[in-house]
Amino acid sequence: MNTMVKNEFARPESAAFTAETKTPNFDRLARLYCWMELFTFGPLLSRCRAAFLPELTTARRALVLGDGDGRFTAELLRENSQVRIDAVDASPAMLGALLRRAGPSSDRTRVHCGDVRNWKPEDAQYDLVATHFFLDCLTTEECDRLASRLRDAVSSSGLWIVSEFAVPKGWFGQFVGRPLIWLLYLAFGMLTGLTVRNLPEYRAALRDAGFTLMRQRTRLYGLLVSEMWTRKA
Repeated sequence: MNTMVKNEFARPESAAFTAETKTPNFDRLARLYCWMELFTFGPLLSRCRAAFLPELTTARRALVLGDGDGRFTAELLRENSQVRIDAVDASPAMLGALLRRAGPSSDRTRVHCGDVRNWKPEDAQYDLVATHFFLDCLTTEECDRLASRLRDAVSSSGLWIVSEFAVPKGWFGQFVGRPLIWLLYLAFGMLTGLTVRNLPEYRAALRDAGFTLMRQRTRLYGLLVSEMWTRKA
């Protein structure tokens, strides 16, 4: 398979987005994203992304959706010298940052600039899908459609790694987690045009598409979760 990096970033072919489904613009955050993350959560989000990294050394074809400035992609390439990655993002600036982080391993990375809600995988069988703090940019219905579309592109017993925010049970979730997530949505809405304001029910979407939750790790009293899902044979 040709894994030459695409240096020309094309906008999504379908521009017929309504106001409700307009693609958020994360370009302006590409240079600041890492610092914004460190300022708000320190190293915790990076630890969520890397939670299962040592167990991904056997993956050969990986699909990484919305990895932002590419920190997970770069770590996966370093950890796994055989993996080839398709990275999809709607932001050319973020994909540029991802390729720079990939460094010498960028020849094993192929980028696709487009809205994931419309993007369709080529005739490929991925044994790994990674979505880190990305599904929260989608609605529950969009997660349903994405999971259903990707199911046939994931090999039998392939893995789907997820890092996400969650509202913990109890007083911490009610008085800290929920207001914090609301503020994050408000900030990203102002900065990027993101219209989503609620965490999606992505777990139900994955289960309905034929994936099973294998393992879960939580941080910050359950506000941050890392999950490993596998496709049912």
